[in-house]
Amino acid sequence: MMTGLLALTVAAIFTGAAFYVNVAEQPARLSLDDPALLTEWKPSYKRGAAMQAPLALVGFLLGLTAWWQTSHPGFLLGGIAMIAPWPWTLIAIKPVNDALLATRVDQAGPATRALILKWGILHSVRTGLGALATVAFLWACWSR
Repeated sequence: MMTGLLALTVAAIFTGAAFYVNVAEQPARLSLDDPALLTEWKPSYKRGAAMQAPLALVGFLLGLTAWWQTSHPGFLLGGIAMIAPWPWTLIAIKPVNDALLATRVDQAGPATRALILKWGILHSVRTGLGALATVAFLWACWSR
């Protein structure tokens, strides 16, 4: 059962961090002018990716381990939801990330702002997947 509780904890941390980006960090950065917006986004993205990618992997592995130990479908569902941000990022978000990372700050303008707005919408899917994983792990832990 400890593995399931750890999976729940990791999923909640992942979800909390992703939610913070959507409700606090993204709106705050959008209040900046275009060059400052890009200047803030670049290191923020790199720090966030360095934190959230390992959390997704650890949550996935813990969820699968808990599922193997208990056979509860909530752990399998949560594990899949935890790793789903990886392909989502590679398929949908990476092209936006690459375009933003390739843009020099002195070239930032309305197109840059539009990409960061798009990035925020795409990022909200990560938040939703984390919330799904958290609820699935909670269900599995609660019903054991």
